[in-house]
Amino acid sequence: MKRSTKRWLSGLVIAAGAFGAAGAYLRRKNVGTSTKSQKDGNVWARPGMSVTFRAELMPGRDRDDRTFRVKEILPSGRVSLHDKDGEHKESEFEHPA
Repeated sequence: MKRSTKRWLSGLVIAAGAFGAAGAYLRRKNVGTSTKSQKDGNVWARPGMSVTFRAELMPGRDRDDRTFRVKEILPSGRVSLHDKDGEHKESEFEHPA
């Protein structure tokens, strides 16, 4: 094979590898993204909804004493509650039946 043919083929192989790597990178980058409408539809709590802390986090309190209303949902996915200070995440609450 001529030297020029070898160079042309090696350039073609490098270009094909670069396109494959770029495609894999872009595909992987888009896997975790979702549109705003999908994100809004799949929220674990809504403003005004009642949520109950897990019993392990508030031992010795009845269920009614561990139940609060959601004031707002924060961009991080956490919630702020009426009559309770701080931000709270989903794993702190019981799952609805």
